[in-house]
Amino acid sequence: MAVRLNHTIVYASDQRRSAEHLARLLGLPEPVRSGPFLEVRVANDVSLDYLESAGEIQPQHYAFLISEEEFDETFARIRAEGLAYWADPYHRQPGQINTNDGGRGLYWSDPDGHNMEVITRPYGG
Repeated sequence: MAVRLNHTIVYASDQRRSAEHLARLLGLPEPVRSGPFLEVRVANDVSLDYLESAGEIQPQHYAFLISEEEFDETFARIRAEGLAYWADPYHRQPGQINTNDGGRGLYWSDPDGHNMEVITRPYGG
């Protein structure tokens, strides 16, 4: 059997706000309730399962490979919401996108500080 990622848990101070934030910016369907989780499903049968936490949220990094058209749409939504974005994971290049590996990419922070990334080409190729 090939090993495939099925889901990951994303801790959030307000799971609805965070799950809807991601779904809205990436143009995905509304999050779906599954027990204590709000699931955001992406195209390759992986879900990000948002779980509300009263404790301190430790920011993580989540990267999404999207098409050039989806990049344009996501970038437009980020700008329309007035969100800060960066060309690099360290947030040292504000208001810029990158062209790594012949594609385009950018980073933004979700409501709990998770470092979200969209790229149009996989790294290294």
